[in-house]
Amino acid sequence: MILFLAKMKASITTYAVSTVYLYTVLFVLFSAYVDSQDIDVQLCQMCEGTVRQDSPVWDFCLKKGQIKGRCCFENNTSNIDTIIGLDLSNCSISHVEHLYNSFTAVIIDLSNNPITNLSDFVFQGFSHLTQLLLPSKLECPGGNSSWEAVEVKNNTRICEGQKNLCNQTALMPWNCPENSFCSPYGPGFFECGCLHNFHGYKCMREGEFPIGKVLGILTGSTVVASSLLWFAQRRKVETT
Repeated sequence: MILFLAKMKASITTYAVSTVYLYTVLFVLFSAYVDSQDIDVQLCQMCEGTVRQDSPVWDFCLKKGQIKGRCCFENNTSNIDTIIGLDLSNCSISHVEHLYNSFTAVIIDLSNNPITNLSDFVFQGFSHLTQLLLPSKLECPGGNSSWEAVEVKNNTRICEGQKNLCNQTALMPWNCPENSFCSPYGPGFFECGCLHNFHGYKCMREGEFPIGKVLGILTGSTVVASSLLWFAQRRKVETT
């Protein structure tokens, strides 16, 4: 009887831990989704009005998506929140630190803005970007070698056809380690991912990633931290 009760208690504890972890994950995912929606709204309303008709983003979006503010979203209803075009031209922008969730954009227009300096890292992760319009004084991110064509027209520098850095091994300062593969990660950037059945530092560990063990550790840590906070709060209430 005692053994049965012990097993039941262990089962209940396991179930409780799993439930806590599940709700924690769902809460984090929901918070991330809400934040993402807020960021999209902030980006698309950075300038007054909608996509300008004299911007290449307008023509692109008429064929490929739908316009909301200064953004062009993909037509597919299952990916309604995917930004594929961004028009921030003539917005009096002088400094750009990041472009939020627009890393899925295919075309971006930043022309006719008093931008004096633009870091290449702003476009890190923009592997889908095929056309970028900038003030003529700025250089294309990654340099001209990262694009198929670069031209200046009417005070606008046009960077077209982002090159896949992984196909230019002669220009790469280093290669991906063994058991990994190269993926483009924006103009002038690339990243290395582990092949199937490899993980860890430099993809040196073979075998499936121990996700169960990792989740168990995270769950245990969460429960312990929550318990400590609960006991500390209870003790504080009792002393007062």
